[in-house]
Amino acid sequence: MTGLFAAALAVSCNQASIRGTLQGAMADDQVAVGRLEGATVQMLDTVRTDKDGRYACKVEVEKGQPAFIYLYHNGNRIASLLLSKGEQVTVVSDSLGSWTVEGSEESARLQQVEQEFSDFLKKMDAAYDASDRAALAKTYVDYYRSRVRYLMENTKSLTSIPVLYQKINDHFPVFGQATDALHFRTVYDSLMTVYPESKYVKALGQEATSRMNVLELNAKISQAQVTAYPELDLPSIDGTRKKLSETTGKVLMLYFWVASDPMQKMFNREVMLPVYKDYHDKGFEIYSVSLDTDKGVWASAVRDQELPWINVCDGLGSASPAASLYNVYRNLPVSFLIVDGELNEVELKGEKDLRSFLAKTLK
Repeated sequence: MTGLFAAALAVSCNQASIRGTLQGAMADDQVAVGRLEGATVQMLDTVRTDKDGRYACKVEVEKGQPAFIYLYHNGNRIASLLLSKGEQVTVVSDSLGSWTVEGSEESARLQQVEQEFSDFLKKMDAAYDASDRAALAKTYVDYYRSRVRYLMENTKSLTSIPVLYQKINDHFPVFGQATDALHFRTVYDSLMTVYPESKYVKALGQEATSRMNVLELNAKISQAQVTAYPELDLPSIDGTRKKLSETTGKVLMLYFWVASDPMQKMFNREVMLPVYKDYHDKGFEIYSVSLDTDKGVWASAVRDQELPWINVCDGLGSASPAASLYNVYRNLPVSFLIVDGELNEVELKGEKDLRSFLAKTLK
């Protein structure tokens, strides 16, 4: 090894080192180094190869917080690594996305995970091209079962996290069933015993909690008495929980909004408050669900505007089970009217229609 590479690979107390060879590269070809941050990859550095395609770099890795590190050449990923503090790995890649790694057990396991996923996608594509639905279903079921088995056997490996988030396409995650929340929770609980400070594990915990909330809500709905609309049970502005079904009033408006939008706060002041004051004593009530992720912003808006109706928010934003149950994600505010316990399908296009409906219904 030359002095240049030896110097480059000297590992400090909070670093891991990479010695790589990119087959077919020429002198001064660039290899980009990125680290997974949340759902995106943050680029850290760009290194150049020598005449033999060799390169070397170091990345910061805190104790107890292994990092997902990705290497790119000409925009193509040439290696995926999972590095712990002090590790020194050797990577051999080609420009087509195949690689091998030595010196890191977790990186080798991650390489295997990605290779198996790639093989699965090829099988799915082949079955799709052949219009073979039976093969499509069998390929998916077989792979899903193999991934469940992988999770059960590797609950203390961070490589379980990318397995949980694998997607066949943007609309078809491998783990997309409601009951898959249990796999997210199991892996999170196990990883917390090993990597309690890992940002990846903490993010997984948030996802697991969100999915468990949906699963538990679905279970409650399936076990509850039949109602004319999906039940909600959310924390109110005073910290107590409020059920939609326990809200009194001949006409109940289920109202979805976000307090972070100035236009929606203006709508509260100019439309919602006047209508509420005119018709509340006649039997009109509002159950207002905020889809904000910052509960402080929501609470401040409710107090500043002195909103007198029932105000609830779970802080999960568009991931709230309430949004999922009523298929509400965008174009807020959105409202539903429940009349005498029945979800009403009347279409109201503005304040005038709402006032007309209330005047006729609350005689």
